[in-house]
Amino acid sequence: MTEDVMRTTYTKRACAALIALTAMAAAGLIADSASARKPAKDDGRVAVGEPVDCIMPNRLRNTNVRDDSTIDFVMNNGDVYRNTLPNSCPSLGFEQRFSYRLSTSQLCSVDIITVLQTAGGNYMQGASCGLGKFQKMSKPAK
Repeated sequence: MTEDVMRTTYTKRACAALIALTAMAAAGLIADSASARKPAKDDGRVAVGEPVDCIMPNRLRNTNVRDDSTIDFVMNNGDVYRNTLPNSCPSLGFEQRFSYRLSTSQLCSVDIITVLQTAGGNYMQGASCGLGKFQKMSKPAK
């Protein structure tokens, strides 16, 4: 093959890949807008006490993304701190995963989370959104 033919083939493949990624992103946004409209199911928990600004990430067992604007942070001792983001975070409820960087040794309401989106078996960064205060929640009613 000549260099011009190889360059044209490479350009066509790159354009096709870009179109495919754009289509996948658009499909994710369409699905995401549906999940954004659907609020999280009531789990029977109620707020306990006053919200706090920060939690200790080294005491964090796992997180539970409830929807585009609500994340439950489950601590090692079983306590649940619900964080209601000040604004809806696109794709958070759909992707159910995020990353964060700490500005101090604590995870605080001034910190930013970044949605992790799946693309071809890899993760790529999605929307970045600010956290709200952390509200301790009661155990669910039985």
